[in-house]
Amino acid sequence: MGAGKYAFYVHPSANKTQIKDAIERVFEVDVLKLNLLNVRGKEKTMGRFRGVRPRRKKVIVTLKPGQRIQQLEGLT
Repeated sequence: MGAGKYAFYVHPSANKTQIKDAIERVFEVDVLKLNLLNVRGKEKTMGRFRGVRPRRKKVIVTLKPGQRIQQLEGLT
């Protein structure tokens, strides 16, 4: 990700307001922008059985310039 951008998987029914409040409260940062993506579940086959992995919601968080999340620095 670019500088000041972080990606998270969140609960599928969470909205932007809830996500922004949670990130600001937990990591003590100021969120500038949120981009939400609905990730569709992949279809998987095991032998003759077919199934679908669960859908997920991914959010890309942009922080105000100069801010970062210390706990996530260095993780890839």
